[in-house]
Amino acid sequence: MKLCILLPTFNNVDTIEGLVAALKPLDYPIVIVNDGSGETMNAVLQRIESQGGIALIHRPGNGGKGAAVTDGIRWAKNNGFTHVLQMDADHQHCVADVPRFVKAATQHPRSLILGKPIFPPNTPRARLNGRKISIVWVWIETLSAEIKDPLFGYRVYPVNETDRTLKWPFIGKRMEFDPEIAVRLVWRGVPVVNLETEVTYHDGGISHFHYFYDNVRISWMHTRLFIGMLLRIGILLARRIIGRRTERQAHS
Repeated sequence: MKLCILLPTFNNVDTIEGLVAALKPLDYPIVIVNDGSGETMNAVLQRIESQGGIALIHRPGNGGKGAAVTDGIRWAKNNGFTHVLQMDADHQHCVADVPRFVKAATQHPRSLILGKPIFPPNTPRARLNGRKISIVWVWIETLSAEIKDPLFGYRVYPVNETDRTLKWPFIGKRMEFDPEIAVRLVWRGVPVVNLETEVTYHDGGISHFHYFYDNVRISWMHTRLFIGMLLRIGILLARRIIGRRTERQAHS
């Protein structure tokens, strides 16, 4: 297994340097995809790059998180990496859990390793309720509860399967990307491993979630995925039946 850490970023001026500094001692290659950030962020990234040990990809404009992750995964494939560990550049994800995610990917190299967030007590209730709605929809779209949290951006992708999935031209490129790529990987038969991990809100963290436009995009995504589930319902049901039989045989 050859793994790199992927950090898609858009104007995370106050958090990206601290995150990179925390990740460097882990000694994994770090890839930063700059998704059309402004001049201040570009100066910060140049300073980080000058310290060495970082691959920096500049996108010509802001295409969204999904576009940045797609570019990062394709870069990883072209450079011989088998797995990509994605983290958000707002430094909310627990760096100390990176070895746990890597270990899970090592033990389950074909699997999508998904973080299952443990939120702090001060998390807005509206945010939690919104997640619950997406979780239910994803369970419907996959006819399973394999994906415990489709919106959380702390995860490890198997590069080859993910790259094949990304060839589908209509995958959303913004905030809808994380749940959509997870569902489509499950449709391809990629197993899922869920790992609990704590979330921390840091000073200077920036949310790029646009309440109206991103909710519209996510709603349209779930509509597409629901239709896609109906077209695959026979395969998905057959896979569930076979999976249950295999589990029973393993425990008998």
